Amino acid sequence: MAVRTPKPAASVWGGLPQGCTVLVDTAPWIYILEDHPEFAPRFAGLFDDAEQGHVQLALTTVTLAEVLTGPYNAGKTALAKRYEKALNHYRVLTLNAQVASLAAQLRAQYRLKLPDAIQLASALDMGAAALVTHDRDFSAVQGLPILAGP
Repeated sequence: MAVRTPKPAASVWGGLPQGCTVLVDTAPWIYILEDHPEFAPRFAGLFDDAEQGHVQLALTTVTLAEVLTGPYNAGKTALAKRYEKALNHYRVLTLNAQVASLAAQLRAQYRLKLPDAIQLASALDMGAAALVTHDRDFSAVQGLPILAGP
């Protein structure tokens, strides 16, 4: 009888393990929602994998606020409502005292802007497999994979 070698777990976009949950920072959501010609393709595979159920996506209320600001600034309330509805199909993490305290520590440690520190703290608190971003401010972060797309 031959011994079978188990297949390695399938990986998805960015080498993420299948079935994992990732926190997606604001910029990738905006690129996908607005179909940005240069940057949307960089993250399209992640969103395709999420649609196929290979990976779970999460966002923070900070991201929700940041994404909706553009349409509201442009006076496009209906577009803002469409974006809000689309984003609420994903796991939306709220800011709590534990995450706020961790964000303060990370802000001091990595010299991050407060929204970035909240993103990182939220990803760590939820046990995310990675933080997906297009922000270079996370370059010094250790302890959590930071993915910016291929």
